[in-house]
Amino acid sequence: MNLFGLTIARTRALEAQTKSLVEAETKSVLSGIGVSGSRGWWPLIREWTTGAWQRNEEIQAETVLSNPTLFACITLIAGDIAKLRLKLVERDPEGVWIETESSAFSPVLRKPNHYQTRIDFFEWWMISKLVHGNTYALKARDRRGVVVALYILDPHRVKPMVSPDGSVFYQLSQDELAQQQTSITVPAREIIHDVMCPLFHPLCGVSPIYAAGFPALQGLNIRGQSNKFFMNGSKPGGVLTAPGNISTEIADRIKQYWDDNFSGDNIGKIAVLGDGLKYEAMAVTAEQSQLVEQLRMTDEDIAKCFHMPRHKVGIGPDPTYNNIEALNLQYYADCLQKHIEKLELVLDYGLELVNAETRTLGVEFERDDLAQMDSASLIQSEKEAAGLKTVNESRKRLGLPKINGGDTVYRQQQDFSIEALNRRDEQPAPSSTVQRALPAGSEGPSETEEKGVVFEEKHVLDYRRKLAA
Repeated sequence: MNLFGLTIARTRALEAQTKSLVEAETKSVLSGIGVSGSRGWWPLIREWTTGAWQRNEEIQAETVLSNPTLFACITLIAGDIAKLRLKLVERDPEGVWIETESSAFSPVLRKPNHYQTRIDFFEWWMISKLVHGNTYALKARDRRGVVVALYILDPHRVKPMVSPDGSVFYQLSQDELAQQQTSITVPAREIIHDVMCPLFHPLCGVSPIYAAGFPALQGLNIRGQSNKFFMNGSKPGGVLTAPGNISTEIADRIKQYWDDNFSGDNIGKIAVLGDGLKYEAMAVTAEQSQLVEQLRMTDEDIAKCFHMPRHKVGIGPDPTYNNIEALNLQYYADCLQKHIEKLELVLDYGLELVNAETRTLGVEFERDDLAQMDSASLIQSEKEAAGLKTVNESRKRLGLPKINGGDTVYRQQQDFSIEALNRRDEQPAPSSTVQRALPAGSEGPSETEEKGVVFEEKHVLDYRRKLAA
């Protein structure tokens, strides 16, 4: 098929699988999960209070995403995970995972599809997960059956389905970016499904917005009222009172005169009141309503739902200690670690890197990209690891090329194992005298001399030579 001057070819393997699935679908009844409809399931945040749906008080994700704190939490998490470099690793016989290359799996990790880079792909992956609670990635295979591309689908166009025997399928609607021209049903092995938090069903993830939606909407309402307040010249609304009774006609005329001359662009003009008229403010001021405290409370509730440290999104006080590594470690452990570990796991199984008997290949994010230390701290940490890492390993982390002789771990000679020291202590104590050997051809015992210095016996000297070797 030709689209915008580009040739798009569908693999035969995927077409054959699709055809067989359509035939199988006519023989079994699949039950859908969630809410049916053109917008898919979970398109709206559920009732934030009892009876809200009957009163048309639905909180839509499209609305609350304009909340600055909610927007900051989602984009910060998605951006930080997307910037981590993804590596293909292989386990050596000693069980150590070492970065490697594979002509079958490395290309899809570097460029997941035809229209997204690696960073764009994983950023969109996390945004879909955080906003909708689910990420669906459709696999595209070559004739070998190897996954050569991944396409993230619109969650509103995907519907999980379960057959009577418990098999999982996914009903996909048309999606041009994923080169999906018709609606089909595919088995679970053709979809990578990353679930956010399955509160109600193992195949239905729930976004943090489910809990953060109402605080986000409340924060938007506070900002909206504040916007109107400042549009009104920072002057609250009020009433005009007269000392006596006035007719409705006179009241309407005064109100119209006041609106025409002292509201909108005319705010700030001087009003001259007569006949005992008085202006009395009725609206609550920002100070009286504790607007700043209320807004801070909504922002903190949003950050709490994402497990986000408050200082990361600018709603809390800056930490009193200047240890960037410790702060980033807290952020990683509380907010990012689960997402990263889950993403590595679903990619291992989704790309079919995990063997049923032995697991020799896998994917791993470069976590050093998350927290870049300053040069002094980085060099100091590599110095402290000198006895554990080779020189070339340390130089690689510093961005320097390899050098000859740098693939060996160096330790100082004076270090001995506890076992070796114990064996030495179990030897007999050295004598304070030494019997000198007789010259060749002489007879009789050798002369023994008392010395003030202790001489070591021959077997002790031999043992020290062995330790030094």
